[in-house]
Amino acid sequence: MSRSKWKRILAVLPIAAALCLLTAARQNPYKISDRVNLVLLDVCVKDPRGGFVTGLHRGNFRVYDDGRLREIANFADADTPVTIGLVNDDSGSMRSKRPEIVTAGLAFARESNPQDQFFVVNFNDRAYFGLPADLNFTDRLPILRAGLYFGTPSGQTALYDAVAMSLKHLELSNRDKRTLIVVSDGGDNVSRMKFRDLMHIIDASQVTIYTIGLIDPANRDLNPRVLRKLSAVSGGEYFQPESLDQVLPTFHHISQDVRSRYTIGFSPDLANGKQGVHTVKVNVVDGSGRKLIARTRSSYSTEAFDQLMAQGK
Repeated sequence: MSRSKWKRILAVLPIAAALCLLTAARQNPYKISDRVNLVLLDVCVKDPRGGFVTGLHRGNFRVYDDGRLREIANFADADTPVTIGLVNDDSGSMRSKRPEIVTAGLAFARESNPQDQFFVVNFNDRAYFGLPADLNFTDRLPILRAGLYFGTPSGQTALYDAVAMSLKHLELSNRDKRTLIVVSDGGDNVSRMKFRDLMHIIDASQVTIYTIGLIDPANRDLNPRVLRKLSAVSGGEYFQPESLDQVLPTFHHISQDVRSRYTIGFSPDLANGKQGVHTVKVNVVDGSGRKLIARTRSSYSTEAFDQLMAQGK
């Protein structure tokens, strides 16, 4: 079916139905559903000194689902292509910070895998896409730059709505690895999406989220705990640069993290295990048996992503 025909179909469907149709059409093997039961984990491994560890094998990893050891069905240690959403606070307080964020975002794109694809969601009183309406993703820096500058910094902070919109948009990706980088200097104060509902959606999405909090002591709306939770539950990382000139190195660190991650997949015990949210833990050792530091999502959900999106609305 042609892309234009898909767009005409999706335009007249409710959000939940459209997402369900897209999921069925793509038959993504790493989504939890009634038909497919493989969980995909994005895993960062570091040594005790904080250095990235590469060259590990399947046998170095152990995966526990609700405390039960599971067999690793899929394993990859390559720098595989990723779909990345740049989710940027565009509220009034961010006006003076925008140049540094745009510069860092473009530098991140330059040092990413050449096959990575990007999109932009900016948010203030509402969340909106930065790329042209007829373009889901891009790998072209001029288009990405225009998307990062799209809109005028003003208003309040619809953080939850922006993250939810970005997670929904990632369902259009043909990449198995998916990441969001969220930059904000304020806590949410205007979203329709509730934080509790957003956390459920993140569990079902299997997307890795990195968050960057640009702390302004005069801004009482900032809630770094929310940004920390978004990154922690998804297996990403929270950063709090001390100054604007640290934004670029922060994006560089995230780029290294994304490109150094392992991909492991396992089949959950849906027949005997509980439905809904599961806790997950990954242990890693090197060739000598020394324990390494593994960071991945702390939970996942067997509930359907599109249903949770509809409930969150």
